[in-house]
Formats: sequence, C-alpha cells, structure tokens
Amino acid sequence: MSRLLIVVGRPGDWAPYYPSEDVLSFAQYLAYSYTGTGRVRVINLCQSAKYLSQGYYCSLLAEARGHHVVPSVMTLNDLSRKGLFSLQLEDLNPDVVQCLEQSSEAIRVAEDENATHEVRLRTFFGQSANPALKSVARALFERFPCPILEVVFRRRRKVWQIESMKPAAPQDLAEAEQDIFAGALDRFSSMIWRKPRARRRYRFDLAMLVNPEEEMPPSDKVALGRFEKAGRKLGINVEQISRRDYMRLPEYDGLFIRETTAIDHHTYRFARKAEAEGLVVIDDPASILRCTNKVFLADLLTNNKVPTPATLILSRDQKDAVERVIEGIGFPAVIKIPDGAFSRGVIRADDEAALRTGLKNLFRQSALVLAQEYLYTDYDWRVGVLGGRAIYACKYFMVKGHWQIYQHGGAEVDSGDFETMPTYEVPKKVIQAALHATRLIGDGLYGVDIKQSGNRVAVIEVNDNPSIDAGVEDRFLGGELYTLIMQEFLSRMEANRR
Repeated sequence: MSRLLIVVGRPGDWAPYYPSEDVLSFAQYLAYSYTGTGRVRVINLCQSAKYLSQGYYCSLLAEARGHHVVPSVMTLNDLSRKGLFSLQLEDLNPDVVQCLEQSSEAIRVAEDENATHEVRLRTFFGQSANPALKSVARALFERFPCPILEVVFRRRRKVWQIESMKPAAPQDLAEAEQDIFAGALDRFSSMIWRKPRARRRYRFDLAMLVNPEEEMPPSDKVALGRFEKAGRKLGINVEQISRRDYMRLPEYDGLFIRETTAIDHHTYRFARKAEAEGLVVIDDPASILRCTNKVFLADLLTNNKVPTPATLILSRDQKDAVERVIEGIGFPAVIKIPDGAFSRGVIRADDEAALRTGLKNLFRQSALVLAQEYLYTDYDWRVGVLGGRAIYACKYFMVKGHWQIYQHGGAEVDSGDFETMPTYEVPKKVIQAALHATRLIGDGLYGVDIKQSGNRVAVIEVNDNPSIDAGVEDRFLGGELYTLIMQEFLSRMEANRR
C-alpha cells in the first residue's frame, strides 16, 4: 500500500480544512521516517516554492528520500523561469486557444485589430472553478503538475501566451476557493493513491496508453485485448488508459505506449513522467527522441556504419539543395520530413521538376528535409526487436501500382499485403542489420524497416512504436508474441521491485 503525506508550511495552514493524520508540517516532514514497504506519495503545499524556500526543500527532500512528490523539483524550476513556460498555447493543447477565446473572463483592454485580451485563472490539481476553462486547467496540469497554480494568459497580436505562472498555497485561497480546492484534493488523492481492491490480486499493474480515436494506431482492439490476456496469465493487470489519465501514472508499475508517439506530444510527456516515477516504460523517452526524428536517426546510423541508403540532410536555407540531390543521389530520389509516420510526408521525385516542387512543399513543414536514394523492392522487411533480440519478422509488400506499403489520398488509407515468418527464416544479414541499428537506440521494443536488394541490405528507419496487429505481426507466433512482450515487462518490474 502507498502512504500519502500532505505537507504544509505550518500546522495552522491547514486550519480551514478537516484534520487528517496524513497532514504534516514542514518541520514534521523534515524529521519523518518511513519504515514500510509501499511507495510514499507527497503533496507539497508549502507556501513558498522559490529556490531554497521551505517549499523547494520539501520537494528536494522528497526526491532524495525516494518519495514521489507533486510538484517535483523540475516543475518548480520550470515555473521559476518564464522562458520555460511563456510559450504559445497551441503547444499545450489545440483546444486551449478556443477555450480562452470563448471564456467569459476575457477582458478587452484595447479596441484595435491587435486588441489585447487577458484571462486570469487559478487551477486546483488540473481543475478550474470556471467550466469553460476546464480544458486549459487540465492541459496546464499535465505539463506543469502543481497542486495550485495562478496563471495569467494574455493575447497580443492574436497570439495567446502565458504571461505569468506561479504556485500558490491553501492559505492564499478565498473561502469559496477553499471548497473547490478541498474537493479537487479529495478527488486527486482518491484517484492517485488508493488502488481499487479488485486489482490487488495481481502482482503488478501495467498502464497501456491508447487513443481510441486514432485512425492508424500501433495495435488494433483485438491485439490490445491479447496484451491484456497475456498480462493476466503472468500476474500483470493490464489496464488501458488515455491522455486524460496522466496524473494516474504513479498507480502503476509500468507504462506500455500503444499510441503513435511524437516529441511535441502527450505520449512523450507520459514517457518522461513514467520514467521519473520509476516505472518500467516502453517506449522510453530516449527511444522516442531517437526514433521519431529521421534526421537524428539518419545521422546516428551513418556515423555508426549501419548500412543505409545514400542519404543527404537538406536545409531550407541551402540554395543548392536541388543540385546536391541531383549530384549526390540522382533520380528517382525519396524526400521526407523528419517526423512523418506511416508513409506520410514522404515524396518520390522522378525528375528535377518534381524534386523542386516536393522540396518546396516539405520545407513549409520543416527546416530540414531528408533526401535518400530510392531502392526498388517488392517489399520491405520489418524486424521486431525487444530487449536486444529479434522476436518477429514480416514482409510488407507495396500497394499494387504504388511504390510504398501505404497509399494516402483516398477516402481510406490503402496498404499492401504482408507475409509473417519465423525469425530463423529471415536472411542473417537482415537480422544483423536490425540488431546493429537497435543497439544504438536502447533496449526497448522496436520495428526496424529494411530493404534487401540482392546481397545489399539497407536500414530505412527504426520505429520506436511498431505495429502489432492481430492477424499480422502475430500470425506466426500467435499468443506467444504477446506473452513475450508481457514477460519482458514482468522481468523488468520484478527487477525494479528488488
């Protein structure tokens, strides 16, 4: 069982609220010693969170003691530097700007076309007294987990930004806000710290992050169910969660991301938080960082002598980008943006005119573009690697009449045929190239895309979040594939517990 501690600056700071044995003053926490075996969770409500204040030391001591604390020292440091939180609100959540525009709290202070609007908000564990700003409060709490936040948003020249943001304490609240805070604290602590009894019969709890609305998810519903079944057989309770469950991560022993990952995305934030909480994580943040950007990956593979197609990294500022491709690669050439997925953001240029048009379009999306030699093959190899060993292999065939395994543009995305086979039937060169490439990334779960033309083998990319769909990647191994992955989680969670 976890132990919950609520730390305030002085005992009197908690006077407006119900007494609780979980509430300690900072002085009491300073002398606190816990001899139990469960996790200790700390909610830091000390009044000042400035550097070297009681609030700062509370979070610092909590982390030194191995306690899981909200807010963390990293969050406090981020909130102390305006440059880290003064960002455009689109970076937090696409719905945030709409909420701010519609908020009745917006105050017009100028009447010209560059009118300035201001919204003041106080959040309580990601909740707001204003229902219109619920989405804003939740998005901020996901990015800057802090019990009470005072935030000022300001719109200048039609762009919303965070003007100021700082932690607050319970004693700063008006009477009406105290009720809201107490309710938010109760909901938060009940959700985070108290596990449902039905789950306690399992040895471990694994969160599986999914997005039911995703058009092309890494695993379909049947595969997700098979992961759950395989986990239960090993004593792991596998529970599907969504982006709304960010602050529930401390409940679990591991996180398995089954949603397409990206750096500027909640999947990366989930991975970072889970790792900071000491969970076993696949995909881990380093793997996401290394795999999702093709520029980084191309440089990494080339510098470590992994066989790849001839590759150029092109900059938007290069006036001779077209000439460099013609001289260094020739036609046809493949050009792609660094963070495309499922064949999106990838163009084949068969001549100079197509190359110029393609680069012009892609440079609108990214300052850097990759150009690669086009290797014709009927299919791409996909080798699944987990913990440094190959566990499955597929041939993904090109869409009929198309040069890729996926074809976008119609009402639906077309995909080519596939063939799944045992890894021992895959050419040795292909397996070796896959293992060589993934050793540079980490020890997680990867899907390595490889082209083979005669004796030549070339790694196209390493995917940190490979597709595992029912009836495709599992066609040869069946349920054993899901068991292999759950067994890896089990081994790592057992090692963590030891």
